[in-house]
Amino acid sequence: MNPILIALQFLTRLPVKPSSYQDLDLKSSLYWYGLAGFIIGAILYGFFVGCTLLLPNLSHSVLAVLLLGIWVFITGALHLDGLADSADAWLGGLTKEKALTIMKDPRSGPAGVVATVLLLLLKFACLESILATNPAALILVPALARGFMPLLFLHTPYARGEGLGQHFSDGLSGSMVAVQLSLITLVGFLITGWATVIVLLVMGLVYLWLRRLMLQRIEGTTGDTAGAMIEILEAVALLAFIA
Repeated sequence: MNPILIALQFLTRLPVKPSSYQDLDLKSSLYWYGLAGFIIGAILYGFFVGCTLLLPNLSHSVLAVLLLGIWVFITGALHLDGLADSADAWLGGLTKEKALTIMKDPRSGPAGVVATVLLLLLKFACLESILATNPAALILVPALARGFMPLLFLHTPYARGEGLGQHFSDGLSGSMVAVQLSLITLVGFLITGWATVIVLLVMGLVYLWLRRLMLQRIEGTTGDTAGAMIEILEAVALLAFIA
């Protein structure tokens, strides 16, 4: 259970407390990011069902705003921060060193603000539509996006050379990464059928494109770019489910 608790503590604001932070548990926690995503999705879906039963006249627009707020709160805006930092770095960092320096700056520039606002608007519009057509997808989207993070760390060098991301990426098991992605896909197939497979294929193409951008600009990945990837893949998953 300890690696699961570490994953939940790192990715959410849920009140969990791991018993320890041993190296093996820290590395193993990466394999449970998909489960953490399912828990986030289950909370969102549970809130939607509760509002539908208790407040049947509430419009999907209002529900979408409330869900988006809960989504951001549960995750502590962790990945949105990575998106903002990455957007600033891509706009102002023409070299690897400059981009990495910008990502360390706690302040957000215009590119980061615009990227964050646009992504939240896109998520809101998608949520409004998906609540009317396929609300069960709420359970899957956070899990599908987080399932790609172990894959990113497995196949992409850590750009800074040292840090928390390097600690996670060292010694990752390719077979375990494949197993967790397969289990996420299986659960998704049981919930939405072949739609999950198609959505994953679309997300996979976007993942490869994002990874290529990381390698071209900073020769690897960081915690910020991994967080930005999750936010973008969530938006892509919502769009794909609508399509």
